[in-house]
Amino acid sequence: MGIVRMIVVGFIVGVLARFFYPGAVPLGFILTVVLGIVGSFLAGFVVQMMNPASRNQPLHPAGLIASILGGMVVIFVCVHFHLLGH
Repeated sequence: MGIVRMIVVGFIVGVLARFFYPGAVPLGFILTVVLGIVGSFLAGFVVQMMNPASRNQPLHPAGLIASILGGMVVIFVCVHFHLLGH
């Protein structure tokens, strides 16, 4: 059940990150899910590094807003390095 939840949440986060990112982001379903999952873990990593008390904890995904921002950062990096079709 955890995998299904990760795919669903990853899809929702990926769609919202694509929606809020300026300009078109040409991704299919699978890459949208991957975008959401990677964005969530990136945001979780950043939040964990900002909180010294949680540095010894295992890496966890972030909340919805931080995950969307993380997804937007992933899109920005991919566009900047021409990894997407821009």
